[in-house]
Amino acid sequence: MLPFVACLNKSCFLGCSGKAACENMCLSGSSITCDTGPVRNPHDEKRITGGSSSGCAALVAGKVVDMAIGGDQGGSVRIPSSLTGLVGLKPTFSLVPYTGAVSVETMVDSLGPITRTVYDCALLLEVIAGYDNGQDPRQSRDLKVSNYTAQLVGDVKGMKIGVIKEGFATCQPEVKSTFNVAMETLKSAGALVEEVSIPAHNDAEALFFPILCQGAMDIMLKQDGVAVGSRGLQSTMLANSMRQGFRSLSQYLPHVAKMMLLTSEYVREEFGYHFYAKATNLLMEVTEEYNKALSMYDVLALPTVPRTATEIIRENASVQELIEHSLSWIPNTCAFNITGHPAISINAGFSNGLPVGLQFVGRHFEDGALLNAAYGWEKLRDAATE
Repeated sequence: MLPFVACLNKSCFLGCSGKAACENMCLSGSSITCDTGPVRNPHDEKRITGGSSSGCAALVAGKVVDMAIGGDQGGSVRIPSSLTGLVGLKPTFSLVPYTGAVSVETMVDSLGPITRTVYDCALLLEVIAGYDNGQDPRQSRDLKVSNYTAQLVGDVKGMKIGVIKEGFATCQPEVKSTFNVAMETLKSAGALVEEVSIPAHNDAEALFFPILCQGAMDIMLKQDGVAVGSRGLQSTMLANSMRQGFRSLSQYLPHVAKMMLLTSEYVREEFGYHFYAKATNLLMEVTEEYNKALSMYDVLALPTVPRTATEIIRENASVQELIEHSLSWIPNTCAFNITGHPAISINAGFSNGLPVGLQFVGRHFEDGALLNAAYGWEKLRDAATE
C-alpha cells in the first residue's frame, strides 16, 4: 500500500497531493528497504526516517505536505512519527475503514494520520473515521465517530497517566531521560503520573510475530493482498498487481520478507497453525492486562521507540544486520496493533538534535480522550519553548 499525502490552506482542505514512497512490502520499521532508496530524515539526512510509512513522515516533517495517511500494522505510523518529531496516530482497531488498501494481516491492519500538530491529527481523523457501509466487515454497524477537534481541551490537571514500567527495557539512556522530563512537566501541570507494571507487555512482541509472520505471508504474499473469507470490498486491480509483482520480481523482496516467508513456510509444514492459534488465544489475556491498567488511568505512557534515529545502515551490511535493523523498532508499538488499543506518538523533546517520541495509549474507541492527552502535552511542550 502506498500511503496518501495531502495539503491544506488556512481555511480548507485543498486535496490529495499524491502518494508517498514506503518500505518494500511494508515490513520494515527502518527506512532502508524502499525501492527508490533510503528515505532520509529531514532532521539529519544521514539518518533514517523510520518505517514503514517512511515517505509520509519525511514529506510531512519536511513541510512538503501538511498531513498524510499511513498504514500501521506494527508501528508503521508511530515509528517514523517518533523519529521525525511528528504526531502519528494508530486509531482504535476498525475505527478507520481499511477499504481499498492491501491487507497485510486483517487482525492488525490499520490506517492513521501523520501530522505536525495534534489538532491536524484530530481533524484528519474526523474525515477518515467511521462506518464504511459494510465495505470493511471488521466495522460495527453502530460505529460512532466523535467530533475529535472539539474534545481538544488541553488541560491535564487531574489527568491520570500510568507509565508502563516494562516499556524501558531496551531504551537508550537519553530516550529515557527525555521521556522522564516530559512526565515531570505533566506532573507539574497537575497530572497524576504513576508507574504501573504490566508484565504482559514483555510478552506482546512474542505474540505479535506468529500473527504477523503467518498471517501476513498468507494474505499479502500468497493471497495477493486479498482478505480471503471477508465480505468487504476487494480491489481486483491491487490483487492483480500484487500477483504479477510477486511472481515476476520475488527475487527483489527485502531480506525481512524472505525471512518471514521461509519461517512461516517451515512453521506451517512442521506445526500447522498451532502457534498462530496459540498467540491469538494468549492475546486475550494480554489485552485484559492493558484494560485493567486503563481502568485505573486515563491513558498509559511509554517511549514510542527505544532510541533516536540511527544512521542509514551501510550498503555492505550483512543480511542478519539488515533484518535486525528492520525489526528492532517495534517492542513498544506492536503490542497495541494486536490488542487494538488506540496509540499516538508525539514529540517529547530532542536528544542531540534528534526527536524523541512519547507514546500515549488509550481505551478502545476513546480516541478523543487520547488525542486530548497528547494535545495537553503539546501545549505544555510548546509553551516551554516559546
